[in-house]
Amino acid sequence: MSAQTVRFNVHLKHRQTGEKLKFADIVARDKTRARLYVDNLRAGHGPKGVEAHKRRHHHHGHHSSNTDASTGGDAQAPISNAPTARDPSTGQPISVGVTDAAVTYTANVGVGSPATDYTLLIDTGSSNTWVGAGKKYVKTKTSKSTGDSVSVSYGSGSFSGTEFTDTVTVGPGLVITNQSIGVSSRDQGFDDVDGIIGIGPVDLTEGTVSNTSSVPTVTDNLFSQGTIPSNSLGISYEPSSTSGVENGELTFGGTDNTKFENQITFTPISKTSPASEFWGIDQTVAYGNKTILSTTSGIVDTGTTLLLLATEAFDAYQKATGATLDNTTGLLTLPASDFEKLQDLNFSIGGTTFTLTPDAQVWPVALNEELGGEAGKIYLVTSDLGSSIGQGLDFIDGFVFLQRFYSVFDTTNAQVGLANTEFTTEVINNPQ
Repeated sequence: MSAQTVRFNVHLKHRQTGEKLKFADIVARDKTRARLYVDNLRAGHGPKGVEAHKRRHHHHGHHSSNTDASTGGDAQAPISNAPTARDPSTGQPISVGVTDAAVTYTANVGVGSPATDYTLLIDTGSSNTWVGAGKKYVKTKTSKSTGDSVSVSYGSGSFSGTEFTDTVTVGPGLVITNQSIGVSSRDQGFDDVDGIIGIGPVDLTEGTVSNTSSVPTVTDNLFSQGTIPSNSLGISYEPSSTSGVENGELTFGGTDNTKFENQITFTPISKTSPASEFWGIDQTVAYGNKTILSTTSGIVDTGTTLLLLATEAFDAYQKATGATLDNTTGLLTLPASDFEKLQDLNFSIGGTTFTLTPDAQVWPVALNEELGGEAGKIYLVTSDLGSSIGQGLDFIDGFVFLQRFYSVFDTTNAQVGLANTEFTTEVINNPQ
């Protein structure tokens, strides 16, 4: 849920103090969000939601394998027979540019007809889409109140308000009619953004809207209305030493094969709760050739900024790197002279090894001062999940992980895909 999403744009400010959010805020909010996940305390979600998710996300073939993104289990047919939206120049599914806000990504989403544009945080860890935190909701001829209340808690933030259905435009040709949206009348933790576009599993909406069991996500409706060919989403993020640049991309209904190298490795949604309720996967983590986290379940989440590992794995990582905990930021830090001693951090997922290079394990040095750190200091992006191994959610591969790989969130086949990109090994830091 977007406890984190609520988080921290490098330019976000506390409404109460007017001060920019810092590294310490990022660490605190990510850990709060993680605690909420592990404890399964999300408002309105309990055993019923878990079981419903397991039933809906039955596993098809072609899991844990290297395959082209267009293949995979038994595809469902969309309800509508309308022609799917395609890029006229390529014939491929339409991609939408999104903005790197330094600690998360935001999308420009239109609501209503004529549409009002809202800046929404992109969150695979929650599934409700809502507006009104910054720019207020503008009613048009397509706006219809259902009269039902909506409320979602994100751990370090929340919103409540009224459910409307409206026309939602997520990109050229990607128009959804009668999409359920929340219109906030009260929210906290969301600054300089207008709300969230939730692209997690639909079961995360259970219990969030009164008199309703669950509400389809924007991806669900794009598929059911025949606008996209499959119920999936491809995400391309890139590492950057600046903020506020449009260097990301969402591809609804497919993938953009210009954004990744070789093949996509798909792995099934984890069967272990609570990871199974989200975009959960199984992975092993090794620092160099030493395993620090044996095969276990966790989640892939755009709404978490850091890479979070269960406490025992984090402790092993800290010991292996020789890093110390910086009390000001809450992050691990290294002397610049030790940067070259860092080894690869390897993730075994679906039979493929994905590597965070030493450069990828370091927060962009150029952004240190903007987030309350020291100029030129080495801050590592791996942090303590705050819980022991064996909780059913032992890691979160967040924003810093996803910037180095192409990712696919495939509802049709209940799987997550990952692939290397030209940015997997890119060097953006040059500590002196």
